[in-house]
Amino acid sequence: MLYQLPDSEIDRFIEEDVPYGDLTTSLLGIGGKQGTITFTSRHHTVLSCTEEAARVLEKSGAAVLSCLRSGTMVQPGTAFLAASGSAASLHAGWKVAMNLLEYASGIATRTANVVQTARSTNPGISVVTTRKSFPGTKKVAIKSIMAGGALPHRLGLSETILVFGQHTAFLGGLERFLDGLARLKASAPENRVIVEADTAEEALKIAAAGADVVQVDKMPVENLAVLADTIHREFHGVKLSAAGGITAENAAVYAGTGVDILVLSSVYFGKPADIQVTIET
Repeated sequence: MLYQLPDSEIDRFIEEDVPYGDLTTSLLGIGGKQGTITFTSRHHTVLSCTEEAARVLEKSGAAVLSCLRSGTMVQPGTAFLAASGSAASLHAGWKVAMNLLEYASGIATRTANVVQTARSTNPGISVVTTRKSFPGTKKVAIKSIMAGGALPHRLGLSETILVFGQHTAFLGGLERFLDGLARLKASAPENRVIVEADTAEEALKIAAAGADVVQVDKMPVENLAVLADTIHREFHGVKLSAAGGITAENAAVYAGTGVDILVLSSVYFGKPADIQVTIET
């Protein structure tokens, strides 16, 4: 099972939408009446944050009746989350849960499309996502890409070593940095060292110096295929990752170049999943 967001996050979601109670339900005098709420997919969807949506409903006072796990692929018309309770509890949790489900499942579904497309061409390829999620949404975004079958490229600056030209500029350039690459690797033996190259020539120098992963950004696919073949033939154990503009529409083409890793941000942005919510007495 994927990780679950802490209750502090759930409380924040609810407080954003219901800071001082539900004025409409209160004035209508229906808060104590009993009912059920059901969430149903309108399209083919990979679910994400169903567990958190269920906690929203529970914290609003409802009792969860059924809930499919995050990462489950559902067909149109599938009821995947249901709860019962008072009208006050159902209305308090309704939109909070729906918004969370639609945005998270949208990310998960786009991710699954990329993963499936890429692996139809290159079954062993890894699909990873950058740290470019919308600020404040990282916990939801990372859970959602994992629900879709990807992994995070890096969660932040604290746990990964990824060297850009913007770093080597302070070291006298790429050549000077590569002279000290062995020392860098020795200082963090449990971490892979990833180094980004601006050109194929730089990529080959980085591979020859012993980087664990060479990353290239926005390289034309025809050049990428040649580079992947050369690195895999000449530098065994060195991985090649491709980043920049990768989507479900071109993932198969990039995967077909023979790279080991696709790095993308596109899955974070797009149309939310379309989920129908029914409340009945």
